[in-house]
Amino acid sequence: MPHVLIVDDERDLAELIDFNLRAAGFSTRVAPTGESALTATREQRTDVVLLDLMLPDMSGVEVCRQLRAAATTRDVLIVMLTAKGEEADRVRGFEVGADDYVTKPFSVRELVLRLKAILRRSSPAKDESAPVKLGPLTLDTSAHRFYVDGKEVTLTALEFRLLEYLMTRVGRVQSREQLLEEVWGLSSNLETRTIDTHVMRLRDKLGTARAYLETVRGVGYRIVEPGMV
Repeated sequence: MPHVLIVDDERDLAELIDFNLRAAGFSTRVAPTGESALTATREQRTDVVLLDLMLPDMSGVEVCRQLRAAATTRDVLIVMLTAKGEEADRVRGFEVGADDYVTKPFSVRELVLRLKAILRRSSPAKDESAPVKLGPLTLDTSAHRFYVDGKEVTLTALEFRLLEYLMTRVGRVQSREQLLEEVWGLSSNLETRTIDTHVMRLRDKLGTARAYLETVRGVGYRIVEPGMV
């Protein structure tokens, strides 16, 4: 049973979400502040954090940043929940590691479907797709797992989508605009550090194989086997 932490200081809304998620088969916990949310994730394993951007003690962005910085919560799925519908606000959430975004007002039924969808994307798939391999890198899309030199490396759902997009286009440069549209689903006209931030984190996780993720200055990024290009 997936566990969802609902972080929102609007009591009526939090209770409505809580009721509907439980009815849909989720286990839940409600936290009205950023600090109580961080405490809750330390006390109980959490699959998804449904995180309001506007909280009384700290911003949802700061909560997201702290969750990504902590070893025990860096891979938790984070869905930003806010009344702000501007694309720039979505970008800000993605830049600190959010996996998805829902704007108020919203249909609770739609929210339930979105949460189920993001959990499916982050869970092992049932198809028999062959793993994508390049040198020490192995991306098993059917099991939703990634390995470097045979050792499993944990990726967030968004990091996995980014790496899959690049590894299935070996040697081909992908511009920041392409990645924004294809991986993030955002407008390519935005000025944002989203791509650079996630590539930096992904490169750190590659460890000794970090050279496989190459920056093409002024253009974008590509996955390439060193010495082959």
